[in-house]
Amino acid sequence: MYYPVSSLLMECLILSVVKQNDSYGYEISQTVKLAANIKESTLYPILRKLEQAGFLTTYNQEFQGRNRKYYSITEAGQEKLTSLKEEWQCYKDTIDSIIEGRLRK
Repeated sequence: MYYPVSSLLMECLILSVVKQNDSYGYEISQTVKLAANIKESTLYPILRKLEQAGFLTTYNQEFQGRNRKYYSITEAGQEKLTSLKEEWQCYKDTIDSIIEGRLRK
């Protein structure tokens, strides 16, 4: 079962994957699919958006006679990821507090 994933959380997941290792689209999608139900038709527009914002760069590399487009995180992307991770931690802490009965209004 998957919970709905916001676009910001999707960006956080993608940037996290690419931070570990430069990756190509299919590889990114397979990792993100562990947490979110994402289709390639959803993934690629987000990748383009992150690239246009300067958070990712791309390069081509040959693999078995074909070119693959790899994504690499930029310094600005690392800063964005840090910000998104901080927001996620705050959100997660709030959700955990509600679920565990520590937070009530």
